[in-house]
Amino acid sequence: MLEEKIILVTGAGDGIGKSAAVSYASRGATVILLGKTKAKLEKVYDEIEESNYPTPLISLMDFAKADGNDYQELVDNLIKDYKQLDGLLLNAAILGDRSPIEQYDVAKWVETIHINLTSQFILIKTLLPALRNSNNASVLFTSSGVGRVGKAFWGAYAVSKFGVEGLCQVLSDEHSNDKSIRFNCINPGAVQTNMRKEAYPLESLNDLLHPDEIMDKYVWLMSDESKDIDSQSINCQ
Repeated sequence: MLEEKIILVTGAGDGIGKSAAVSYASRGATVILLGKTKAKLEKVYDEIEESNYPTPLISLMDFAKADGNDYQELVDNLIKDYKQLDGLLLNAAILGDRSPIEQYDVAKWVETIHINLTSQFILIKTLLPALRNSNNASVLFTSSGVGRVGKAFWGAYAVSKFGVEGLCQVLSDEHSNDKSIRFNCINPGAVQTNMRKEAYPLESLNDLLHPDEIMDKYVWLMSDESKDIDSQSINCQ
């Protein structure tokens, strides 16, 4: 389904990002593994290589520290090596504080909004030329149930996900006459991830789906089979 496509996955070191990267590679895509922890990315790289899938590329970036030069270097190297970008999964995020707004730490608020929303704006803005070089580029934002209906104590995380939904809609409307690029949101729901464990420490992760079990929609939305799907917010569960 994804043969010869070039797909960049943020937060590719573990959890949903890792599952998506391996799933895309298993279907023929060349995957760019973007994350901040080299050791984690190398494990995903080795798993893809050992399965004889297309050789991936590791790209290190810490969204909390990256500046304009880092983003530009990423796109310059991408265009030099691959000419285009066919898919972008924006998966990297942090939970931030689980506390009332009245008690929310200002520095943590700014960090969470920056990593979960502002960095995605910068990344897409920088990567748009590479995406436009594709005949059918798919940009996939990771949303959340608390990014559609605000819930108490979810603070900056919820607000950032509302922002992600809005950014997706704005980009889709701005490119409504360009059928070569589309933008959608995907809500993975409750799955076995470190973030879920952090948010719900008393919950048994074994009762939840593994990220591998929700990959059908992640793959479909990156494939040409969903080329008419645009500006949608889709649930995995």
